[in-house]
Amino acid sequence: MNPLTGVDPREHAYYELGDALLVRGEGVRVWDSTGREHLDCVSGTFNLVLGHNHPAVVAAVKEQAEELVFASSSFQTGPTNEVMRQLVELSPANLTRVNLRSSGGSTANEGAIKIAQWHTGKRDVIVPFRGHLGQSIATASYNGTSRMRAPFPYHLPGAVRVPDAYCHRCFYRQTPDSCGLWCVDRIEDFITYASSGSVAAMVVEPISGVGGNVVPPPGYLQRLKEFCEAREIVLIFDENQTGMGRTGHLFAADHFGVSPHIITTSKGLTGSGLPLAAILTEERLTGMPRSMHGFTYGSHTLSAAAATVTLEIVRQPEFLANVRATGAVLLERLTALRADHPCVDDVRGVGLMLGVELAEPDGSRSPRLAAALNRALAQRGVITRVSEHGEGNVIELRPPLVLTVEDAHLIADRFGEALEML
Repeated sequence: MNPLTGVDPREHAYYELGDALLVRGEGVRVWDSTGREHLDCVSGTFNLVLGHNHPAVVAAVKEQAEELVFASSSFQTGPTNEVMRQLVELSPANLTRVNLRSSGGSTANEGAIKIAQWHTGKRDVIVPFRGHLGQSIATASYNGTSRMRAPFPYHLPGAVRVPDAYCHRCFYRQTPDSCGLWCVDRIEDFITYASSGSVAAMVVEPISGVGGNVVPPPGYLQRLKEFCEAREIVLIFDENQTGMGRTGHLFAADHFGVSPHIITTSKGLTGSGLPLAAILTEERLTGMPRSMHGFTYGSHTLSAAAATVTLEIVRQPEFLANVRATGAVLLERLTALRADHPCVDDVRGVGLMLGVELAEPDGSRSPRLAAALNRALAQRGVITRVSEHGEGNVIELRPPLVLTVEDAHLIADRFGEALEML
């Protein structure tokens, strides 16, 4: 309730809003208007890799705002030039070109698909079942789950959805030690019988985000690249959630030792919440005219100033080592909870990209328990999310990468307390 007008602001919002009015943030913590402290374990919207109000980012933005707030992407600026330089330097060696003309992950993924279609002259896009490319009409048309498409009458054609590498609940009822990676080999059947016969690209998150924090088995991404190259399919890594140090490496491509043909990255690119996205491509994939993909606020000067500082911070070996160390502590503590809480069906992740899967006593997926645990955590001042936009059975944990070991233990302690309430 607004104390001056007596009107609940939620009466004006088109979408549902929570009760809390956030007023301040620092690092992994935010405070609401009542003074209550919350541990932000989803980094805003998975994008605040440096936490709330990182002083170096804030200083860079203030300095840039005094000089030039915005310039058309037709022009060079110091910040955008530096972002492109650093991204080429830090990405897999085969990626030598950067397109900054997007401001979010959805449009970056669309741009990557356009580049693949332009280059190959083909049309279809392969996406894993739980893949999430974005929220625009085009990316929603490609998403792995149908719920995001169901209300809308028209969808972009050409999506080929295939079983993902979800070993814990394998589509083929196999196990990693015996299946021989059917989830790659049988894509051939989908191309033969379910595609148009003209496949331009495959878009895959190295670790699924919205889809439930599914970590692929060893060798999956390597085999996938071999599969795509043998068929002249452009392999696109959607690193909007996994990039910028989230896995303890600059890109998940580095963690898995696989160099895709294109990487898209957004979310954490600016460290503390300004919009910017990048499409990184191989040299051979250049040539699509700039007019074919561009957005007003793509390549935003202020955002680029924040990104240059963010890249300088997250590239440091000691910073990435801390992500791996704190992630290992949190993963170990959460895994230990399974012993006393059978509803915790699986705990998985890399670095500080973790997921806790909930199941019913019969082993079936439990969105019910996931929603209840999410509420119980919120009551204890821990902000988390439920997979599949609140409809899944996995609690998503993506704390800022500045998380300390002490705070990792605090999160795990509160997680245990919340589980006692189920």
